[in-house]
Amino acid sequence: MFSGSLVALVTPMLEDGALDLEAWDRLLDLHLRSGTAAVVVGGSTGESVSLTDAEHDWLLAQARRRCAGRMPVIAGVGGSSTAAVARRVQSLADSKVDALLVVTPAYNRPTQEGLFRHFAAVADAARAPVLLYNVPSRTAVDLLPGTVARLAELRAIVGIKEAVGDLDRIRALLAVLPAQFSVLSGDDATACESVLNGAHGVISVTANVRPAEVAAVMAAAGRGDRDVALALDAPLMSLHRDLSVEPNPIPVKWALAEMKLINPGIRLPLTWLSAAAQTRVRSALHAAEPVLAQSRARSA
Repeated sequence: MFSGSLVALVTPMLEDGALDLEAWDRLLDLHLRSGTAAVVVGGSTGESVSLTDAEHDWLLAQARRRCAGRMPVIAGVGGSSTAAVARRVQSLADSKVDALLVVTPAYNRPTQEGLFRHFAAVADAARAPVLLYNVPSRTAVDLLPGTVARLAELRAIVGIKEAVGDLDRIRALLAVLPAQFSVLSGDDATACESVLNGAHGVISVTANVRPAEVAAVMAAAGRGDRDVALALDAPLMSLHRDLSVEPNPIPVKWALAEMKLINPGIRLPLTWLSAAAQTRVRSALHAAEPVLAQSRARSA
């Protein structure tokens, strides 16, 4: 079962948009030493729609080499054509990734039956466990709990990243899914409460910039220690909020550049964080600094 703090990792780039290969290793090393439970390569935060398959393949291969069994590597996969997604999944068979995070097809707005058939076809083509990814704010389609329950009956499908930031949605999923099916929040602001209510973890944007802190929150929430989890999460709330001040991953890439972890590179049609938003994100970064020290003090 996937659980704890999983990171939706950014794809570092140079200012001309080329992949920053040195920064990629630097980010992976950060998460290896910070308690991150798994890394998602080429998800929404990783600018998946702007990557070529060859670039995605390289990032996955390097992540597998760097992590070397110490941290699971999950490949983000998606598209609006079922046949194309199935082919892409088949092409990843030799990559030896630990799971595939497959997003709902955008733009064409299938029915729930269409979504079921889409994911069933992709799962049939997969050679790694499949995590569903529901993010209606980006795809204009909502994978409903009843459909997830049907998909959970397929052996290859083992979990879901649910990015509807609503605790009622998490509760509805938990009510219809088997206990071994991983329910992962895709919304940092409600992730702590989601885990306290029975979810298994988060696929986080905030963990890009505060990985040890998010891991500490997830650990406390996972063991049911409400007071500690909420206390650790409170200083992160500004980050949870302000990393969406402009469309993801614009703010989080700016924050990582501010921290000197990556270069200021992003690909059009995304643009660099506006000057007006930079003050907010910088303040949120500073507000989150005491979290890890609190965590260590509580566990001492």
